[in-house]
Amino acid sequence: MLSQQQLEQYRQMTPSERLSLSLRMLREQWPCLMEGSKERVDRKFALLNQQNDERNQALLAGMARLRKTQ
Repeated sequence: MLSQQQLEQYRQMTPSERLSLSLRMLREQWPCLMEGSKERVDRKFALLNQQNDERNQALLAGMARLRKTQ
């Protein structure tokens, strides 16, 4: 979990800075993601896709709740 200070630093970043941070993290983690057999790599990416879909659904549900209250 990120500390309040880290969260505040992230919030103050420009979109460009956040993108640079994301790309740097992806470059650093890419070797680990691609490690293992094809089946293992496929499972890693399937899990990442599932987690991304769940986050997106939660965001959409939150936006829908906000829209109903306005």
